[in-house]
Amino acid sequence: MSLARFHAPLALLLLCSGCAGYQLGVDSLYRPDVKTVKVPIFQSGSFRRGLGEQLTEAVVKQIESRTPYKVVSSSDADSELNGKILYQRKRVLAENSFDEPRDIETEILVEVSWTGRQGELLMKRSAAPEATGTIRIGQAINFVPESGQSLATAHQEAIQKLARQIVDQMELRW
Repeated sequence: MSLARFHAPLALLLLCSGCAGYQLGVDSLYRPDVKTVKVPIFQSGSFRRGLGEQLTEAVVKQIESRTPYKVVSSSDADSELNGKILYQRKRVLAENSFDEPRDIETEILVEVSWTGRQGELLMKRSAAPEATGTIRIGQAINFVPESGQSLATAHQEAIQKLARQIVDQMELRW
């Protein structure tokens, strides 16, 4: 019986000491030196109207809901997240016997950069010192017009996925 009393506190001590180097919670995933982010409207090289505005809105919502950062519009923010839609394209993957599109893919490619107040790069694809400050992220979505899906719904789905991927890149590297 006395051996069991000795093992229980020892097991608890070992369990707690094993996690001494780790932090818990969402704050440990993000930079502690950044509190605010300015997100200008994403530029767009696409001829589709409103894609830049839609992506900016989705990114702002993702930052506000998933990170400890506050999105502000003032120039005295701790950091700035800039983005540009490089292109949006649509291509037919399959046609029916009347040469009507049956399966269509739309793809959006975005370039983003996140810099601090002093111009330092906060977002890098890799830990390599020569890594550039811009990251390219692409998202392709298939849609079937016959089932009631449209280019607009496919764009909305792609924008939501792109926004999540962009905010994922704001996490600290391990």
